[in-house]
Amino acid sequence: MADQMQWTNALSTRPSLEAAINDVVEQAVASLTAPADLGLVFISSAFMSEYSRLLPLLAEKLSVPVLIGCSAGGVIGRKQAGETEEIEAEPALSLTLAHLPGVEIQPFHIVAEELPDSDSSPTAWIDLVGVSPSVVPQFILLSSPFASGANDLLQGLDFAYPGSVVVGGQASSGFMNGRVGLFCNDKLYREGTVGIALSGNIVLDTIVAQGCRPIGEPLQVTKAERNIILELDEKVPLMVLRNLISSLTEEERTLAQHSLFVGLAMDEFRLNLHSGDFLIRNVLGVDPNAGAIAIGDRIRAGQRLQFHLRDAEASAQDLEILLQEYQSENAGQPSPVGALMFTCLGRGTGLYGKPNFDSQLFSRYVQDIPMGGFFCGGEIGPVSGRTFLHGYTSVFAICRSLREQGTGNREQGIGNRE
Repeated sequence: MADQMQWTNALSTRPSLEAAINDVVEQAVASLTAPADLGLVFISSAFMSEYSRLLPLLAEKLSVPVLIGCSAGGVIGRKQAGETEEIEAEPALSLTLAHLPGVEIQPFHIVAEELPDSDSSPTAWIDLVGVSPSVVPQFILLSSPFASGANDLLQGLDFAYPGSVVVGGQASSGFMNGRVGLFCNDKLYREGTVGIALSGNIVLDTIVAQGCRPIGEPLQVTKAERNIILELDEKVPLMVLRNLISSLTEEERTLAQHSLFVGLAMDEFRLNLHSGDFLIRNVLGVDPNAGAIAIGDRIRAGQRLQFHLRDAEASAQDLEILLQEYQSENAGQPSPVGALMFTCLGRGTGLYGKPNFDSQLFSRYVQDIPMGGFFCGGEIGPVSGRTFLHGYTSVFAICRSLREQGTGNREQGIGNRE
């Protein structure tokens, strides 16, 4: 077994940090038959005053070459009974350990001031991360919330590492203005991004469930400025939206009052657009006089968009469709050994009215693998081959070995349908 990839997770809900650490280390280490090469730890914001104690306490019990993690408003992991649980707003600690033979692991911590300029060459980004793009690394990123430069970092990694997968999330606290912690080996950080680059005998498949369903028909932006839509199909955007809402059912009209979003089509050449072909963005406001609509991203003339609604039913349906596609498209690939789940604080019980919905649905399609993760302030994952910072999304990273033959042709996951 020492030459095979192994992945395990342990979750503790003990209110004492020492007791929680004892629980997760004992359970996780006992599950491996070879030394761990990588650890990922997610700690509930209920332990906010004890973040500085986490790494020293872990070091007393656990020896692992690379360890990263962050704080969270909720954490995800596997209880001793074997079922994955999403623990929201309660003390909890989740520890993932992985034995990764044939895999190189490069940890890093990056702050906004270190990011190369927008006109820099790929070399500047490669020097920053310290990994060659020729090995096509897989990235896991954990960022501070509202981190300046977060989008620049994602764009830079896409630019310098074409074909690489980038996943992760922004640390959260569960409290207004609550402090967060980012952990990398023996250091606690409050700002920036900690991450790892994984290269060699490893693949991270991705599922990016944005949880919306389209309404109406695709529209073309015919005039725009920055993040403001000035014309849709050469018509006043607000009038187009009002006509669309009037055509909806009463239930949908009620939903549109608080759960209306815009989906930006990511493939300009795709004729038939479906759920999963869009990057979902917030509607920030409207100008009743000009009839313009402001959204949470830059937009340009010529782009296509479609309005979307989000509710529990749409979120469940979106995730299930993506899981079904993943299951069918990955038949014959090496079996997954573990997974990470990065989900929005706005999902979970608040969306579905019951706990563990996303993780249980995932486990029905990707069975019998340990999963850890946390509730994020923003989720990082690819859509149509480009990496974005999302909201209200569940991003899954599914870890497996490379196939034995044709290892150069890697799939980037369901979130990246071409």
